Amino acid sequence: MSTLTIDALDESGSFSAYVARPEGTPRAAVIVIQEIFGVNEGIRKKCDGWATKGYLAIAPDLFWRLQPGIELDADVPEEMQQALDWMGKFDQDKGVADIESTIQVARAELGGGKVGAVGFCLGGRLAYMTAARTDIDASVGYYAVGIDGLLGEKHAIAKPLLLHIPEADHFVSPEVQAKMHEGLDDHPKVTLYDYPGEDHGFAAEMGKRRSESSAQMADKRTEEFFAAHLG
Repeated sequence: MSTLTIDALDESGSFSAYVARPEGTPRAAVIVIQEIFGVNEGIRKKCDGWATKGYLAIAPDLFWRLQPGIELDADVPEEMQQALDWMGKFDQDKGVADIESTIQVARAELGGGKVGAVGFCLGGRLAYMTAARTDIDASVGYYAVGIDGLLGEKHAIAKPLLLHIPEADHFVSPEVQAKMHEGLDDHPKVTLYDYPGEDHGFAAEMGKRRSESSAQMADKRTEEFFAAHLG
């Protein structure tokens, strides 16, 4: 298992990131942003998948300031509760700064070149924040939470952003989904896709949450989006 050590922008320390490298020269880089369960096996599988498609894939351990190396399972109720507790303590602004330092490391490893981000759950929210606050080249968020509270930042989104929205998401109410559409449908850089009947976590690599056909559809759209905007 390959890892990188990345220095925090605020010089408060350094954190680990899982890395999957493609054969040959990478076409671009993809930063995989964790759920509330840490850089677990599912997130590492996401990275490995992007590497097989020719991308340098990096998943930073964003919970490192709380406890390095957290890995939890969404299907275990006690671990789900632990994950929700960690999310409550997590500093999202510092998380975005850690993503920014990961972008810099990825660009350096590529010798320039484009960098995208794809995040899930909390990571989907962070992907939106990354699109608004950094110079990332393209971003994708799956079942992003609390975007209605971030619509004030939409004017700062200058590069393409894709959001996958499951309509039966028990963490994102229909009212919040309506606000996302109302606030973002006319944004020239933002694309929203709805998934009727699907719940939060439908594109997880493993476990009970995965919904195979919709996961494949969303992942195909993400792959085409990155091919168009990252190369």
